[in-house]
Amino acid sequence: MNRAVMSADHPLPEPSAPSEGALPVAQAGPLPPGMRDRRARLMRFIGTYGTIIVLAAMLVIFSILQPGTFATVGNFRNIINDMAIGTIVASGLTVPLVAGDFDLSIGYVASFCGLLVVGLLSFSGLSIPLAIVLVVGLGTLIGVVNGIVVSKIGVNAFIATLGTGTIVVGLNYAYSGGIPLQLTQGREFTKIAIGRIAGVPHLVIIMAAVLIILWVILNRTVQGQHIKAIGVSPESARRAGVAVDRSRIVAFAIASTCAAIGGVLMASNLGSGQVTAGDGFMLTSFSAAFLGSAALREGQFHIVGTLIGVLTVAVGNNGLAMIGAPIFTQFLFAGTLLVIAVALGGIGRRFGRG
Repeated sequence: MNRAVMSADHPLPEPSAPSEGALPVAQAGPLPPGMRDRRARLMRFIGTYGTIIVLAAMLVIFSILQPGTFATVGNFRNIINDMAIGTIVASGLTVPLVAGDFDLSIGYVASFCGLLVVGLLSFSGLSIPLAIVLVVGLGTLIGVVNGIVVSKIGVNAFIATLGTGTIVVGLNYAYSGGIPLQLTQGREFTKIAIGRIAGVPHLVIIMAAVLIILWVILNRTVQGQHIKAIGVSPESARRAGVAVDRSRIVAFAIASTCAAIGGVLMASNLGSGQVTAGDGFMLTSFSAAFLGSAALREGQFHIVGTLIGVLTVAVGNNGLAMIGAPIFTQFLFAGTLLVIAVALGGIGRRFGRG
């Protein structure tokens, strides 16, 4: 008999009733509209203010644990001064992130440029302004190369910048032999980082200047609007007449330029060129930028947010040092913070437009 046709003599069996004492099977279904709205509002709130909540919580906790040392004006002044170089590097990284790209070479560029400027001053006898211009120009050139490889050749930004960064590491060791370089000439170079104007450290002034310039570029110039448009949709930006390739190259150039500036300031602060001194900027910069995407905006990278993100990282490291935490906890903190930062940014992007 055809199984597709059932005769009246063979009716379909009635569903059996659940036996006594059997647990009912839960039926999955959508959340009630009110509950969905509350959940969406909560997620939007976390995606917009999550970083500020984390920062406020750390300030309260460390102030309770170390009220006499952490919660002082002098300590907060030190935090701002110590975070200045990292802020410059992270704010530069923010620009390609706004365009939807990544730059994994910034830490290596900072290390090489810091080492190179000391070498040019101590062994090549160049003047301080000329050495700085050459080194920062080299950083810009590395960024241009990154942008060309990514936009013109079509190599994935992760692979391209990781490869470029590895080449920079090779150049670093070829130039120094893997040995730190001491500043033997141009002692005035150290005053760039440790000097003050009207009591305000040079590093803080330079940090503020870089932040203002980058904020203006991204928010008050046509080039900045193009970079933002690429981050939303490169294809739509191209159809609207945006020079996508050129704008991506500009974004990478800005990131490497800021990394080079950070390397120069780091060498000035240390009075020497260290082979790997800037490598750690990559992790902290990405943490700060992603934390910043969950500060005041819903999953969007922006300069003010990156500043808040760097402050969050700096407060955490300072607080751990104040309470005498072992050095390994700073690595645990940095890694955990990066995961939290990416999660908060993802929440903001997912629910921000809901």
